[in-house]
Amino acid sequence: MTQTIWLFVGFNVFVLAMLAIDLGVFHRKARVVSLRESLIWTAVWIVMALLFNAGVWYFAGSQKALEFLTGYVIEKSLSVDNVFVFALLFSYFSVPREFQHKVLFWGILGALVMRAIMIVLGAALIATFTWIIYVFGGFLILTGIKMILKQDENVDPSRNPVVRLFRRLMPITKDFRGNRFFVRENGIRFATPLFVVLLAVEFTDLIFAVDSIPAIFAVTTDPFVVYTSNVFAILGLRALYFALAGVLGIFHYLKIGLGVVLTFVGVKMMLSHTAWKIDTLVSLIVVVVILAISVILSLLRPPPDSVAEDGS
Repeated sequence: MTQTIWLFVGFNVFVLAMLAIDLGVFHRKARVVSLRESLIWTAVWIVMALLFNAGVWYFAGSQKALEFLTGYVIEKSLSVDNVFVFALLFSYFSVPREFQHKVLFWGILGALVMRAIMIVLGAALIATFTWIIYVFGGFLILTGIKMILKQDENVDPSRNPVVRLFRRLMPITKDFRGNRFFVRENGIRFATPLFVVLLAVEFTDLIFAVDSIPAIFAVTTDPFVVYTSNVFAILGLRALYFALAGVLGIFHYLKIGLGVVLTFVGVKMMLSHTAWKIDTLVSLIVVVVILAISVILSLLRPPPDSVAEDGS
């Protein structure tokens, strides 16, 4: 127990140090994140996750390493859905590109805290009520089917309940005040639209976490593996957003692919205590193949709008 606590403490110290370097050294001033920089940081986070996975293999064995890698791939693929919504939120609120990194930084920091709490609660529920795993599995299957059938469904930021409630509780400035979240004018404290966007980002991630946390519990119930694979997927989310934001429309089959992944993971969870239990390595291969097919189909069959534009 003591060793596990120190593992969590050491890992979180590492995460906080990386976030401090990110915000305090590389992004001290508001600026536009270039495609080259975002691709480099995306690669850095992926390499760091793989190095950590190698450490898990060395210290905890091949099975734990395989569980981490499978969980990381699932969480990383599901995080692409976050990117779609981030792009929508930034477009709806007309957030200048140079301020977007700050919103994502604090949004992801809050997401790490929320997910840590949800993982602890999820692990406690599964340990106490083993039948809850079937509830999680059924929920994932329903969510996956909904994602497949309603892949074109749009999110309306103005209907976000957290944003609507906050507008009633605190005055908000009509326009941005640089990259500040709060300002004081005429003795009155105002929130800026940038903070409203941050609230929307946090609420959105909370909704996505309800899907992704049960998904990784289908792979492993080890809280450390669940937490670390989640954290590495989330830490690379900002760089992934800036790398993919401009080309998201190309991968129009990816949403369906993610729905199939969720459905498959739900089935795996439902079968976890039966003779038909799906092996972790098989799960990893299936998830990778589904995502690869989604990307390839998207490239082979472009969206109708892009075909029309090319033909005009």
